[in-house]
Amino acid sequence: MTAERFRLCLLLLLSAFVLWGCAEPPTLALNEAQSALKAAARVGAIKHAESQYREGEKLLQRGWMEMAHQQGRLPFLRKYTLADSLLRRSCTLSRDAAQKAQNRIGGFKNQAIADSKELEEELGNWREALDNSFVLFKAEHYWNMAEMGLQTSKKLIWQGEYESAIEEVAQSHFALSKVSAILNSLENDEAGKIKVWKQWVEETIAESRRRGICSVVADKSAHKLFLYKSGKLIKSYNCDLGYNSSQQKMFSGDGATPEGKYTVTKVKPGNSKYYKALLLNYPNAADASRFKENKRKGLVSRRAGIGGLIEIHGNGGQGKDWTNGCIAITNEEMDQLMKYAGAGTPVTIVRKYNGNK
Repeated sequence: MTAERFRLCLLLLLSAFVLWGCAEPPTLALNEAQSALKAAARVGAIKHAESQYREGEKLLQRGWMEMAHQQGRLPFLRKYTLADSLLRRSCTLSRDAAQKAQNRIGGFKNQAIADSKELEEELGNWREALDNSFVLFKAEHYWNMAEMGLQTSKKLIWQGEYESAIEEVAQSHFALSKVSAILNSLENDEAGKIKVWKQWVEETIAESRRRGICSVVADKSAHKLFLYKSGKLIKSYNCDLGYNSSQQKMFSGDGATPEGKYTVTKVKPGNSKYYKALLLNYPNAADASRFKENKRKGLVSRRAGIGGLIEIHGNGGQGKDWTNGCIAITNEEMDQLMKYAGAGTPVTIVRKYNGNK
């Protein structure tokens, strides 16, 4: 073999080695793996499919480093098989992580929407219960908290923050449990006093019958004022009460309408702040005794006063409890009532008495 021919064979052999080792770097696989990882991150895989996402991220780094390592070798020694395999596995894991995240988020979305609708229905039910009861400050406060939670959850759902929306609904349910506890407590309190209130009313009606006079009974829970003559019911009026009407009056400025047996002490035919008025003898002896005891127990501030100027007056018919503790009916109804009631008329105020209905 001549020297020339030997050089030609050697050149061909070297060319074969170069061609055999100089494979194309898996740039496309790298780009796809990077894109898949970014897409997974965008749809929340870091949070909802973290283990798969991190594994895909790790394989991407290894594949990238292996690709760089091969590019640093002599062309005929480069092998990209491992790099290509790592990058493809990374791409698959990232896409799986993205799908898993989307599935989980979809589940949270469905739950958040369902929970929000359920909460809205519950709020409506509790709103009806509160509207049919007194103005319960604490219950109203917790109901408002729950309603704000509902609005926040709806906003979070719109923003795609489904888990936060679910947590917000859970907090609203907790607030509604407080509403339930308050109403149940009120019912339990009523259960212990209903006999006393019933006795007061029966005594008032009996006095009207025995003396042949008019008497007035106020049922706070029903928002009703009943007028009796000689023991017989002759008129009934809807009435507005103190803005904190569900409680027994404890001190001046608490917004509660007192509960007890009273008497009209003064008729105000035209010199009342609210049209006409019948002034009651609040505080009576029972009120004074209870007030003193509440102060002793620390339930009332030492600086608080017992209050007064409790009236049945006009300017009512507003459909809400707004007075400072008085009972308000419409001006027309006040004109009617004052034809029957005057100084000395017994007036009994109870929290609940179904016997009038």
